[in-house]
Amino acid sequence: MEQYVDGFLIPLPKDKLAEYQQMANLAGEVWMSHGALAYYECLGDDLQGEGTVSFLQSAQSGPDETVVMAWIVYPSRAERERINAAVMADPRMAPMMQPDQPAPFDCKRMAYGGFRTLVALERK
Repeated sequence: MEQYVDGFLIPLPKDKLAEYQQMANLAGEVWMSHGALAYYECLGDDLQGEGTVSFLQSAQSGPDETVVMAWIVYPSRAERERINAAVMADPRMAPMMQPDQPAPFDCKRMAYGGFRTLVALERK
């Protein structure tokens, strides 16, 4: 069965980590409660790959920033559309979506995309 994945690359100010983690924990609960199969938020740790473009470079991170790589797994693209609509309508998300409530990162610098599964291997 082909799954669908939303992926994110987020430059995050290091001094906003605690605030971001609190927001991510709530967002994960909301997505999972509406049917997401998995929700991951991963903080950059080993980002200086020799001979490659680093995630820090890809995210155009500054010296006081790190990178979050996040993804949400859905049963299908159609389910992703349904789940995301439900998430956006969920009252638990309202405080995060207020224009007067600044996010802990610059949303305009976040990279985002939806991905069809090409290879999926899991240890059961």
